[in-house]
Amino acid sequence: RSPRPPLRTRHGPQSLQRRRPSQRETPRGPRTAVTGPYSRRLSRRPLVRTPTQTRVCNVVSVCLHTHTHTHTHTHAHARMCVILPPSPPVAPRCTVNFTDPEGYIDSSDDPPLPNGAFLQCTYTVTVYRGYGVELQVKNVNLSEGEQLSIRGVDEGGAPLVLANETLLVEGQVIRSPTNTISVFFRSFPEGGSGNFQLHYQIFRLSCSLPRRPHFGEVSVLDLHPGGTARFHCHMGYHLQGAPVLTCINASLPIWSSREPACRALCGGSVKNATVGRVLSPSPPSSANGTQGRSCSWSLEAPAGQRLHLHLERMVLGPTDRLVLWSGLDAGSVVLFDSGRGTPIPFEGVISEGPSVRVQFITDIPSHTTSFNIRYEAFEKGHCYEPYIQNGNFTTSDPGYGVGTVVQFSCDAGHSLEQGPPVIECINARDPYWNDTEPLCKALCGGDLSGPSGVILSPNWPEWYGEGEDCSWRIHVGEDKRVLLDVQLLNLSNSDMLTILDGDEVTTRILGQYVGGTSPFKLSSSSPDLTITFHSDPAGLVFGKGEGFIINYMEVSRNDSCPDLPEIQNGWKTTSHTALVRGTRITYQCDPGYDLVGRETLTCQLDLSWSTQPPFCEKIMYCTDPGHVEHSTRSLSDPKLLVGTTIQYSCNPGFVLQGSAILTCYGREPGTPVWTSRLPHCVCNAEAAADSSFDGGNMALAIFILVLLLSVLLGGAYVYVTRCRYHSNLRLPLMYPHPYSQITVETEFDNPLYETGGVRLQGNVSD
Repeated sequence: RSPRPPLRTRHGPQSLQRRRPSQRETPRGPRTAVTGPYSRRLSRRPLVRTPTQTRVCNVVSVCLHTHTHTHTHTHAHARMCVILPPSPPVAPRCTVNFTDPEGYIDSSDDPPLPNGAFLQCTYTVTVYRGYGVELQVKNVNLSEGEQLSIRGVDEGGAPLVLANETLLVEGQVIRSPTNTISVFFRSFPEGGSGNFQLHYQIFRLSCSLPRRPHFGEVSVLDLHPGGTARFHCHMGYHLQGAPVLTCINASLPIWSSREPACRALCGGSVKNATVGRVLSPSPPSSANGTQGRSCSWSLEAPAGQRLHLHLERMVLGPTDRLVLWSGLDAGSVVLFDSGRGTPIPFEGVISEGPSVRVQFITDIPSHTTSFNIRYEAFEKGHCYEPYIQNGNFTTSDPGYGVGTVVQFSCDAGHSLEQGPPVIECINARDPYWNDTEPLCKALCGGDLSGPSGVILSPNWPEWYGEGEDCSWRIHVGEDKRVLLDVQLLNLSNSDMLTILDGDEVTTRILGQYVGGTSPFKLSSSSPDLTITFHSDPAGLVFGKGEGFIINYMEVSRNDSCPDLPEIQNGWKTTSHTALVRGTRITYQCDPGYDLVGRETLTCQLDLSWSTQPPFCEKIMYCTDPGHVEHSTRSLSDPKLLVGTTIQYSCNPGFVLQGSAILTCYGREPGTPVWTSRLPHCVCNAEAAADSSFDGGNMALAIFILVLLLSVLLGGAYVYVTRCRYHSNLRLPLMYPHPYSQITVETEFDNPLYETGGVRLQGNVSD
């Protein structure tokens, strides 16, 4: 017999021929029926419960070649078992979207899952622009390992975690910063499934409070979309940007543009100048800010008037120059030139005519350079209006005519110098003051006990002198602390300012400062604080500094922010008992009110709150009740304010069930609601069926009523008949019972009596 040809094998050391495993080889656990929206996805991959590993058996065909003379080929069939790891748990995902203005997110609505499977669900609520989503925790009971987080997005669309399972408690309220909020839930396969319920509703979003510009003010009419904010600058400053901003409706309402800034311009022209200020130009913000500058201002008073210029502030660097001309021409008379080394005329200068030109030249612009020139026009035959910085005055004539007497006084911490306390307007032909206004210069030290005040370097607004040795002691309420707001600190390198925590020299030093520094704040740990200043007697050798301006105020203890007031028609919750740094206060409104402003305020490092407290505004609109299927509707007011009516009309072939007109009416207290529920439009056939069904129910009710009346009448007839044929039967209430002749055994052993029979057996004796 010819030898059998060798078997053809696959490439590789062994040939694996898979075959379908038998039921004995591959034991499977019982299948679990899966219902709900996830059944189709789960049924694609059968669940194998036991054993935990699946045994897959294959037949391996091996061809052995023997090199004998007979070329005999031997075939061997070997059985091989491969152990495969179990499949990972199935994690069905679900996404649920909500768009209604109010509703519930309830985990009990999720379908049941087989053991070993876990669920990942994302519930997203999206409402109209201009509205946010408010979640209130009704119930939360999670198993160990389960995750529940509430997420939002910021104004840039970046995700933002608002809360998670470790911070959620019953009754807690979380608000989204935009018009969308998401709830992420992930169950844990090993433990039992937890549950939670959240109630959501919409609320009106608002723009943030606009920042007040430096050297300016802002007035806000409304923070909701459509509201406006108006900006204006202090005298001498000009607005850079839009003077009016509008709150624009968006997923997060924003202002129409950035807040403007108030800056002092480099030069300008003022026609019909009556009163105002010329200020040193604001430092340039461009890349060429280190280059020299030349600024020129022209002031022209009304015809027949002159200008009085009062130099309120004058701090110039060695390369700075300020020149005042009485006129606009090149050959005008020089009223003041700082380059000539003449003393600064703090009492002011008067123009010879109606115009003045001011020119400022600098080689290197500096933040320390500053001047403040106040000007006012005055008519012929009158004196100019006097002015005194850090003080006040009284006058006998507001028009400042000839004979007017003015008396000056200084603020606390200042002394009247370089001028008399009283001046008089003289000379009827060409009126003028008989003397210059005095100056209120800062004192060198003193005791201060008011709730707030200011401490200035000696001789302010002029340079402080050499060899000054000053000490200021501040004392506030026993339960209060002192907060220092250092606005300006510019000393020479040989002068020193020391701030002490207490009223003794040996107390703790809060800070020692030499030279210049940027503005900063400090607070004491007790009701007392001491400030000392020492200037070098050799100041002319080492140079002088500009001085310092320090505001102080009485504040609460320096380890906490001041308590915030309650808001009307609302309440607040605090994250910490003590208002320490990082404490968050959350404001909420009563039902029927919207929150205007920031919901959460944070205690900052400087012990001030991040923004002003909000307020609650009465809600004067209803939520949109929605559309009715197979109908059209008409609205009297698209804003759905109180008094708005909505009329629904069904399409042809449909009948309206319910009220056709809904009216929005206000409630006290509470949110405005509609007068009735949303109607429905049903098909004519369904309405007819419902009507016939109602008629059948009515007939059945009448039949039952007749049957009951028949039974009652029949019972009455039987009772009357028995009384006629058994006249010896006496009613229990006609004669007294002889209880002595009735035994318990004879009565209660009677089976008819025990079962409530209608017939009475036994003798009843008289």
